[in-house]
Amino acid sequence: MNVRRLLLMAALAALIVAYFALDLGRFLSLDYLKSQQEAIAAWRVTHPLQAALAFFVIYVAVTGLSLPGAAVMTLVGGAVFGLFWGLLLVSFASSLGATLAFLASRFLLRDWVQKRFGDRLRAINSGVEKDGGFYLFTLRLVPVFPFFAINLLMGLTPIKTRTFYWVSQLGMLAGTLVYVNTGTQLAKIDSLSGILSPGLLGSFVLLGVFPLIAKKIVEMLAARKVYAGWQKPARFDRNMVVIGAGSAGLVTAYIAAAVKAKVTLVEKHKLGGDCLNTGCVPSKALIRSAKLLSHIQRSQEFGIRDAKAEFDFAEVMTRVQRIIKTVEPHDSVERYTGLGVEVIEGTAKIVSPWEVDIVRNNGKSERLSTRSIVIATGGRPFVPPLPGLDEVGYLTSDTVWDLRELPRRLLVLGGGPIGCELTQAFSRLGAKVTQVQQGPRIMVREDPEVSELVMQRFRAEGIAVLVNHQAKAFVIEEGEKILIAEHQGQEVRIPFDALLVAVGRVANLKGYGLEELGIAAKRTVETNEFLQTKYPNIYAAGDVAGPFQFTHTAAHQAWYAAVNALFDPFRKFRTDYSVIPWSTFVEPEVARVGLNETEASERKIAHEVTVYGLDDLDRAIADGEAHGFIKVLTVPGKDRILGVTIVGEHAGDLIAEYVLAMRHGIGLNKILGTIHIYPTLAEANKYVAGNWKKAHAPQKLLEWVGRFHSWRRG
Repeated sequence: MNVRRLLLMAALAALIVAYFALDLGRFLSLDYLKSQQEAIAAWRVTHPLQAALAFFVIYVAVTGLSLPGAAVMTLVGGAVFGLFWGLLLVSFASSLGATLAFLASRFLLRDWVQKRFGDRLRAINSGVEKDGGFYLFTLRLVPVFPFFAINLLMGLTPIKTRTFYWVSQLGMLAGTLVYVNTGTQLAKIDSLSGILSPGLLGSFVLLGVFPLIAKKIVEMLAARKVYAGWQKPARFDRNMVVIGAGSAGLVTAYIAAAVKAKVTLVEKHKLGGDCLNTGCVPSKALIRSAKLLSHIQRSQEFGIRDAKAEFDFAEVMTRVQRIIKTVEPHDSVERYTGLGVEVIEGTAKIVSPWEVDIVRNNGKSERLSTRSIVIATGGRPFVPPLPGLDEVGYLTSDTVWDLRELPRRLLVLGGGPIGCELTQAFSRLGAKVTQVQQGPRIMVREDPEVSELVMQRFRAEGIAVLVNHQAKAFVIEEGEKILIAEHQGQEVRIPFDALLVAVGRVANLKGYGLEELGIAAKRTVETNEFLQTKYPNIYAAGDVAGPFQFTHTAAHQAWYAAVNALFDPFRKFRTDYSVIPWSTFVEPEVARVGLNETEASERKIAHEVTVYGLDDLDRAIADGEAHGFIKVLTVPGKDRILGVTIVGEHAGDLIAEYVLAMRHGIGLNKILGTIHIYPTLAEANKYVAGNWKKAHAPQKLLEWVGRFHSWRRG
């Protein structure tokens, strides 16, 4: 805390202590002021300006210091100055004093509170930034909430000072009017409790609810404006139409059917989306085959003198397709039809906020009216507009599964999760792989030491990882394909036989009516916190909506989209992104939930770091996988978890314990107190909690315990 804060805190503390030590509160009691009413009124008649100024300054001081007595002073304002001048003086003095208390709280405490509790306050901060004026107005209208507490608490939020001032003045006006008017009859008042009758309190509550009702009315009027020019059907064929049958679309349709809504799911390609057909499932099947080969190559580590594997790349890729076919029934037309979903294989186009034109794959077309629409059209690989790219030809994560001949030299463009997973898999299958990354490291969303561990492993396996290489163009020279890149200002030429482009994904935004309806879509479809688009009855979920592009977050969003679409305006829920886990399935495997150290530092969130090295874990040693670590970020001095990063074998499985802990507020102490089976990799979660506990052991108490044991030994 800097000197200015300390000086202000000392000054405020001195004034408050003096107020109570000198018993100055007796001068602000109702009995005292009633006894002095005539004298005060007489002085006001002879010295009107001085009286008004003195009253104003004292009132500002009382409210600014959050001292008791403001209510009595409001009555005195009415008794001494009358309704008009009393209301004017009290209104401005109370607002100014409240703002001073607000500013003092902000100056002294906001930085500390936001630094210490910023992660928990994120949702509150977001709500205050958006609707803080409405919330404050409601609190000011209902005098059952202590105004001094409102002043101090609002100072800790992001609400603007000018907004706080004018909303406070306007919101407190009704209550001020009641008190000042009552003060004109001061002699008849026996206690403050007599001012607020149950009926009057009820009126204030209704006034307090008014801004919330007004907000709803504004939302309804805005919706009516959006829908202007569209003819709403008198009745609907469906409760919901879902466009796209990937993870988000399937879960949305399933939930709708489960609550007995009439729902139609439209998919133009294959049910299951990218995850089943070109993403998660095939990549993990390929990675498993590649991992087996890597273990065979490491056979001597496991006491096997010599082990070899004969394989055909085409057969490996055939197995991948076989795995897809095995999983396919989970996402099949037959299954979802049995669950109560009408599944249509074809294309869909939104033609009005309540109507969807559908063209089936067999050529038949129809138009369905529906109360709500959920857009779940997913995404596709992004292909950068580089010169010569089309001429050399390229693969993406969508088309790489068509390969049946292993490329001799594979160039992978991109260092994200997809690029890294396929880089290692193809290298282990026998391709000579070069990975080109524009930035200074691969896997840039993770902490630098995580990227370094993965990069070291790649290079140890013979992969050429080229960071800080900017792809410029592709050429074919004498029949050889070459990437021209720039590295530290110098041109670098990289020959290859096949190219895999893995530089990210983009949402599918074209072809189903967004442009015609004016639904905003840049990189993704723009939605609010309820996943609503410009039209409140049209929702978006999954990769097309962002901000995360994971199968499990698409399913997570689907619950909110389905429930909100089916039950709004009676009930709807803000999408919760507070605990989102993910994993990258390379070796060493990487998994994360919540903040990592880099993000916490960038966002200036106070944190402590506890690390446990998996090279010390018995099961990891026995499995020949004694590498990696668990890193846990916690609130300083507390066991509350802010985020976890795991690097090592089965990291994606181990992270689940922390996802559960963070979701339900379980700290490291309870993880430490939970029995974990020996010997398992899961024990590492307990050991990192133990490291945290050691770092926070009460040393002074332990010294005394040591003396106690010494005494017992005699």
